[in-house]
Amino acid sequence: MGLSEYRHKRDFSKTPEPRGKVVKPRKSAPLRFVVQNHAARRLHYDFRLEMNGVLKSWAIPRGPSLDPAEKRLAVHVEDHPLEYGEFEGVIPEGEYGAGTVLLWDRGTWVPLDPDPEAAYRKGLLRFTLQGEKLHGNWALVRMGGKAAGKRRENWLLIKERDEEAVPLSGDAIVGDHPLSVATGRSLDAIARDQDWVWRSNQSKSADEPLPMPIKASRLASIPGARQAPMPDNPRPQLATLVEKAPQGPNWLHEIKYDGYRLLASIERGKVRLITRGGLDWTARFAELAWQLGELPVDSALTDGELVRLEPDGTTSFAGLQDAISSNTAALTFFAFDLLYRDGWELSGVALDDRKAALAEIIPPNAQGMLRYSDHQIDQGPGFWRQACSHGLEGIISKRRTDPYRPGRSGSWLKVKCRNREELVVVGFTDPKDGRQGFGALLLGYYDSQGALHYGGRVGTGFNTAQLVELRKRLNDIVRAEPSVVSPRGVSKKGVHWVEPCLVAQVEFATWTADGILRQASFQGLREDKIAREVVIDPQSRTAVSPGAEPKEPAARSRQRGAQAAEPSEPRRAGDGGLTFEGVRLTHPDRILYPGTALAKLDVARYYAAVAKWALPYLSHRLLTLMRASTAGKKVFFQKHIGPEVPDAIRRFELDDGKGPKSIPTSRICLALSRWCRWTSSRSTRGDRRSNSSTIPIGLHSI
Repeated sequence: MGLSEYRHKRDFSKTPEPRGKVVKPRKSAPLRFVVQNHAARRLHYDFRLEMNGVLKSWAIPRGPSLDPAEKRLAVHVEDHPLEYGEFEGVIPEGEYGAGTVLLWDRGTWVPLDPDPEAAYRKGLLRFTLQGEKLHGNWALVRMGGKAAGKRRENWLLIKERDEEAVPLSGDAIVGDHPLSVATGRSLDAIARDQDWVWRSNQSKSADEPLPMPIKASRLASIPGARQAPMPDNPRPQLATLVEKAPQGPNWLHEIKYDGYRLLASIERGKVRLITRGGLDWTARFAELAWQLGELPVDSALTDGELVRLEPDGTTSFAGLQDAISSNTAALTFFAFDLLYRDGWELSGVALDDRKAALAEIIPPNAQGMLRYSDHQIDQGPGFWRQACSHGLEGIISKRRTDPYRPGRSGSWLKVKCRNREELVVVGFTDPKDGRQGFGALLLGYYDSQGALHYGGRVGTGFNTAQLVELRKRLNDIVRAEPSVVSPRGVSKKGVHWVEPCLVAQVEFATWTADGILRQASFQGLREDKIAREVVIDPQSRTAVSPGAEPKEPAARSRQRGAQAAEPSEPRRAGDGGLTFEGVRLTHPDRILYPGTALAKLDVARYYAAVAKWALPYLSHRLLTLMRASTAGKKVFFQKHIGPEVPDAIRRFELDDGKGPKSIPTSRICLALSRWCRWTSSRSTRGDRRSNSSTIPIGLHSI
């Protein structure tokens, strides 16, 4: 069709709609689609697909449906310019299509036919939508018979049966999600505002002036701003980990997002997305680059985080990994800083002024793929507690008057709600019990002097696809010798060492005294991090875990008012073992209960925590000892006392197996020395007859 009919119907001196032009098809760029809710004489939805440099358009009276049984009428209308995909506002009364237009959905579409133009001409176009509201496979089918002879072609929009389909859902997708993906407004709010928000940097020719950015003229008056060219190799500012959020009006506080840090460079609509390690990821997130190129600026440099938002508002790094492999249009970019704009260098400007300038190009109420990262001034501790109560990763506290300086400093502070770290992958173990890929990853980290240390292993948090795909990558970097010295006592059976070049993000309970992660769970690979930059700050191993309450059982018992003595911290032994409460623990990180993260040291801590309540029932009794190497394995009764059993456990002789010849005062306790001292100090009188009990302690070899 071209744009002749589109232009013929409109007077562009009276309507804010773009005049536009047919754009030369972009070879490598993704094809865009938009759905606009149009309150004209009748409310309907305009469905538009990019093809041959224009938007092929259909008017759908009832809007799309996720129910494959709902075949929605789609009336083919004139082609629209690509710029129309960003239009949202009010078409004046008396003009063609007068009424309010809301940008209901947008994203990219992928043809399912090798020649989509031929399929379109044939009247059967199948495609996959990757939008913010619509996903999965769809079809547009041209109707025949009487419908073909009408002035307009009637088509049907049909949702195909796949995992995104929702049978019997009817109009739910449009009824439950009525707001704009660009501004978060309703039709009534747009009509009330009487504005229009369409702007374009890409529709102008090289010699045609660009639209004046919003309030760009005020940049010269901001203290610290200076005219300069766009930085070639920008580096991000980093936050320093602290235990407590700062208090006072000099600080603002933002949510800490769990995603990929990206610096976005924009120059006359051309966008580059740079990771914190300097990698160019523009091609990986083409949809984000396109939307950044549509911002009302000539040039800009923004700093932000690309995340996957969960339904509860939290961010998920694991979900981000899944979305990258399936649907990048479902991701969200939170911009939190503006370093350059329209010829003015802003890194020397106070943070307050930088965020004010950022809010002029990405509105704080924006609800689409591009969003403004809002903040709270003062009330840092309260803001942190609120963030933790909602399951967020933590907060970032920033000094409001400071400039933007690359590298780590005290101007930006991070306070975590959960323990998370990035660690270097140094090896992996063979899979067992039918598991695919590998058993666990062996992890390490660098210290400030550049030495690589062993940090433990992670064997949970993977799905089957991750296990298989990651094993392929590990096979390519296997090395004969380890790059790290593992502690004595750590099993090397079935271990394969790799070059320390991959970075894994893990969530964990705490660090052991000898620098080993406890209860680690895999969150994903950090493709944006360089392995040699994984330096563990000593404070991150000593900071209090900032959850709602301490995680250690002993700590919980103290909160309940228990009067038991506080257990001592384990002491590292030279061979990799630990001494805890005077008892030697070999292999303290060995998992005792399959399917859980409970290690031998965890069980010992539990016994220490319940000592006050357990000992009154265990002391002065005749006990039998049942042993097992791990839970679920074969158990056996121990008949004979060896030299390794503490002296606090008294011995006696059985007479031909028929019963005790004599039972002295029996001060018996579990084999933790502090408990034994406590029990032995109690006064006892006389002997007691046998009252046998069975104790499945499951602490083989302690």
